[in-house]
Amino acid sequence: MRALEIRNLQVEVTGRMIINRVDLTLKAGEIHALMGPNGSGKSTLANALMGDTKCKITSGSITVDGKDLTLAKANERAKAGLFLSFQYPVEVSGLSLHSFLRAAVNSQREESAKYSVVDFHKLLQEKMKLLGIDSSFSRRDLNAGLSGGEKKRNEMLQLSLLEPKYALLDEIDSGLDVDAIRLVAEQINRIKAKTGMAILLITHYSQFLEFLQPDKVSIIHEGRIIKQGGYELAQEINREGFAGIGKVALEKLE
Repeated sequence: MRALEIRNLQVEVTGRMIINRVDLTLKAGEIHALMGPNGSGKSTLANALMGDTKCKITSGSITVDGKDLTLAKANERAKAGLFLSFQYPVEVSGLSLHSFLRAAVNSQREESAKYSVVDFHKLLQEKMKLLGIDSSFSRRDLNAGLSGGEKKRNEMLQLSLLEPKYALLDEIDSGLDVDAIRLVAEQINRIKAKTGMAILLITHYSQFLEFLQPDKVSIIHEGRIIKQGGYELAQEINREGFAGIGKVALEKLE
């Protein structure tokens, strides 16, 4: 079975446990929404899955398509098919968006199949048009001088070009207006339909999920998965908030 499997995972950051015995399975072609209040551990989980050295795994395992990646470096995880869109994309002066993306895409291709500058430019312009990104942005330094929403569109541009097996999208909807959210959701659905990509979607809000209709929803609170369900769980959160749901779920766990 093609899947990203997280088993009994515990993660510390600067000596403090942030993720506490998390179990999750993300299957091919599935959208799994991870929701929770601020500070609940959502971003730490994503960073740990991608191999962030600040995140110390103290127990448990991470496997991708049956391969144990618990102690693997970030580049090994990327080659295995993992992709992380950052909550706060960084600016890199002196590196154009075009050069960065061409290098990233070519790193995954055989020598004979690598894109030339001209061919990649054509592909990049097509992808940018689908996401409503101004074509001139390809010549600009990576994320330099961009708004939060524009940076998030750049993250989606990377996703559409790399077409990973497993996409970890950390609040990709933040900073986007309603029209942009719809556009991004359409692109995610398009890639998923084409490739069978699985998505772990980290978000605070249920509005984005209206366009994506996740197969599963998990609620994380204080580093623990306290409740799981389908899309109806996200709708319940929209009505009642995390506080009421979290209190009841924790009482049941204890």
